[in-house]
Formats: sequence, C-alpha cells, structure tokens
Amino acid sequence: MLDVFQLMQTQTWFFLLCVGLISLCIGSFLNVVIYRLPVMMNKQWRDECKLILSDESPEPKHIQAETFNLAAPGSHCPNCNTKIKFWQNIPLLSWLLLRGKCAHCKTTISVRYPLVELGTALVSLFVAQHFGATPQCVLFLVLTWALIALIFIDIDHMLLPDQITLPLLWLVLLASVQGLTIAPKDAIIGAAVGYLSLWSVYWLFKLTTGKEGMGYGDFKLLAIFGALLGWQAILTIVLLSSVVGAIIGSIQLAVQGKDKSTPIPFGPYLAIAGWITLLYGDIIERWYFNLVLA
Repeated sequence: MLDVFQLMQTQTWFFLLCVGLISLCIGSFLNVVIYRLPVMMNKQWRDECKLILSDESPEPKHIQAETFNLAAPGSHCPNCNTKIKFWQNIPLLSWLLLRGKCAHCKTTISVRYPLVELGTALVSLFVAQHFGATPQCVLFLVLTWALIALIFIDIDHMLLPDQITLPLLWLVLLASVQGLTIAPKDAIIGAAVGYLSLWSVYWLFKLTTGKEGMGYGDFKLLAIFGALLGWQAILTIVLLSSVVGAIIGSIQLAVQGKDKSTPIPFGPYLAIAGWITLLYGDIIERWYFNLVLA
C-alpha cells in the first residue's frame, strides 16, 4: 500500500489515473445521493408530521419500502423494478454499452446519470492536477464531490440538505486545526462572516419585501467557503455567484418561457463561484484590482 502512495506522489500520470477511476465510481454514488437523499428527507418529514398530527394518509409509492436509504434497496430500474446487475452498473461504460436503455424493459435511462459521472471525474482531475498528491487535494476532492451533490439537489428540489452542509463545515474547520487550510481563528471568523453576510441580506430583503429571497442552506454553504478561504474571499464569491446566477438564470427563464418572478436556486451558483475562487481566487482578485486601478 505504501508503494502505491509513493507511486502517486512520484508519478503524476498514475495519480491522475487513480483519481479519475475513483471519481467515476464516486460520481455513480453521487447519482444515488442526489435522488435518494431528498426522498429520505421527505419520508422523515412525513413520519414526523404523522407523529404530531396523527396523519394516516398513505405515503407516495416510491417511499413505501420498509427500508429506503443510500444502500437499500439495491439499484433497480424505476420503470420495471428489475434489479440492475453489477456489470450493468459500471460508471459511464454500462450506459454506453446499454445505449442508454434498461436491459430488461428498454426504458430510456436519463443522460444525466453518465454526465454526472463524467463531470465528477473531469472536475476531480482538475483538482488533482491543480493541487497534486497532497492531503489538501484529498480535502478539496471531498469538497468537490459534496458540492456536486448539493448543486443537483438544489436544482431539483430548491434544497441544500444539512446532512451534507453541516458535516462539510465541520470537516473544513477540523482541517484548519490540522494545518491543511487557513489558521483555525481565521476559519472560524470566515465561517461566521460567510453565514451572517447572507443571513443579513435575507432578513433585510424579507423585512423590505415580505418575501424570502434565499434559504438557510445558502448561508451554511457560504460559511463553508468562509471557513475554507477566510472572510476576505466572501465578497469575491458573492459577487461572482451573483453575476453568474443573473446571467444563467435569465437565460434559463427565457428558454423555459417562465416569468422573472419565478424562484431559481442560488446554491449552484454559490457552489460554482466558491469552487472557482478556491482554485483561482488570487488570480481573480489581482485581475479585479488591476481593472479598477487601471
């Protein structure tokens, strides 16, 4: 095992190969998390409501199974419920071999599944190339994988689950104690500034308009980046996410033919902006100040 780690540190190609293969598998697991975690949360909420209100209304069919979590039931076709064999569940490759259809009922399998797997591998390789075979790279890979899950869950459900954001925040804070990121004091201040900055905007907007402009998950996500990069990076992330969100959101609403008052998730843009700042924050800041001072 030590020889493998040494080979990763001395041979870049081998390190990137390992990261790429592992990330493809992680991407397959992220597809499970993206679909199942919101369903699990919905089931938990329904159970809590039943306990409080003694509600006997039936649960939706897709969550009536006795056990429903990230491990059970096993992978199966949502249309015919046929269990997926291991060779039909190889990341990216199986989808291509099956031509994007269920092997049993020939129902089309969404192209998003292989795209998530491929996208996870590509951005992971980007992180690995940028940081090399270091402990920081492992931390940032875990962060990247969590962000991918958060992005797609927020797109689907306008939700950033505490089950992901809170453990990620603690992981980043503990990483600062181990010397993998900024100093612990700066990490704590960064987390507080990140959370309170959006929290303040939220309440200012709500008191002014009577509407909620964003969710508490956005506050926690920015707190994660504050703990990782320090309070100095907060403004860059917020500005970058706002610009990207305004452009992409406007295009999305125009293409879908929806009204501008239609709510759009802010978490994906916040996650993308934070990830970009993690890799290129110094370059972005230098470019901005040179532009301002020019």
